[in-house]
Amino acid sequence: MTDRSVRFFGGPLDGRVQELTEEEPVPGTIVRHIHLHGGPKIETLYELGMTEHGWEYRVSATTLSEPSHSEPEPDGLR
Repeated sequence: MTDRSVRFFGGPLDGRVQELTEEEPVPGTIVRHIHLHGGPKIETLYELGMTEHGWEYRVSATTLSEPSHSEPEPDGLR
């Protein structure tokens, strides 16, 4: 594994190693893996972290919230 690689721990991607993108990795970044098959959609979240062994994605209990729209879109009417 290189310093530009990341290993996945837990979930359906457990044990997978892949190269990081060209962008600088940011600890705490959440990625979403969606497994589509004959049954229901299975969504797994992974959080990026740096350890003494290198970069790793671990299954995360964090939920990604949808963007909130607390104010209605302006319609141009007064």
